[in-house]
Amino acid sequence: MTTANPVPALLDLPPLTAAHFARVEDKIASLLRTRADVVAMQGEALLPLEACIRSAVRPGSTALNIVTGPYGETFGGWMRSCGAEVVTVTAPFSGAVSAEQVADALRERPEIDFVCLVHAEAATGNTNPVAEIGAVVREHGALLMLDAVASVAAEPLLTDEWGVDLCVIGGQKAMAGPAGVSAVSVSARAWARIAENPQAPRRSYLSLLDWKESWIDGGRAALPHAPAQLEMLALEQAADRVEAAGLAAVIARHRGAAAATRAGVRALGALTPYVTRDVDAAPVATTLRAPEGMDARELVAAALAADPAVPVQAAAGELAKEMIRVNHYGLAADRSVVLASLAALAEGLRVLGADVSGADAAAEAAGAAWSGVVG
Repeated sequence: MTTANPVPALLDLPPLTAAHFARVEDKIASLLRTRADVVAMQGEALLPLEACIRSAVRPGSTALNIVTGPYGETFGGWMRSCGAEVVTVTAPFSGAVSAEQVADALRERPEIDFVCLVHAEAATGNTNPVAEIGAVVREHGALLMLDAVASVAAEPLLTDEWGVDLCVIGGQKAMAGPAGVSAVSVSARAWARIAENPQAPRRSYLSLLDWKESWIDGGRAALPHAPAQLEMLALEQAADRVEAAGLAAVIARHRGAAAATRAGVRALGALTPYVTRDVDAAPVATTLRAPEGMDARELVAAALAADPAVPVQAAAGELAKEMIRVNHYGLAADRSVVLASLAALAEGLRVLGADVSGADAAAEAAGAAWSGVVG
């Protein structure tokens, strides 16, 4: 007689209580280094991202949208649909936006009252200097919304210290948690702005005000609806795992993975980092430029044929032919994963006829870079 594989006990769990739900929110607040209200929203992170914009962006207002990747472009469309004039500051996907660029835009358009920024862009592999940008926005007096979905637990995130009014996170990247639940911290200034907005969603899945009135204002004593129980429990476990490992250690792993990937690629020689400066490189993913005349999609296919387990993919959209992305977030922020990814890329290059004489040097450089960051 054979014994079936054990199945996790996902059904017939006792109901998630309001007190337990609130404890999960408190753990997220601690991770975000904030004393502001945190709302755990029952959907993927696009839900609170859109909710923040539709709640805080008023018709007839002027908003600043900082675009360093595809998510920033999406946010601009939402703000325009709210009736705002959108001023856009952009940086090449090979770099980051500077605080000076933001300051210039705010000086030119003093009526700007809302600023939207992505911390780390996993899709393009860059990260923005939030501390410096936050200081400029705070001096100007505008609200700052931050998409920290890719950066939380991968690099420092000091929500209150940086003056972030709306900080959105998801658990599926560096936290190695679920994608089906997300959270947003809301400052007192942001609540005031949302309450003054006649177009802020009400009686809607996008409504932050509904959460405030039915959940926060009542002391978080009674849940307004049945929670996404499994996702909430998974988010709590992800937060607990980060705490147990130590946030600094988890951040170091992600930084080590990025440093090792970039060092290995440079030693390999056939590929180059898409993000030029190390300081602008996100710790969750490294983007690479395919060799001249080689289709990035073909290289990714050859690399995955060599090792289907490596977290390597081609970029989407217009960058698909030239950009390769190595994901190293969550459990993939690991020395062995980086080395396997480099080996698979080297084999893919060899199959496509490129010179891979630097493969051994790539592994050695990656190992040294990892040790230099993680120890």
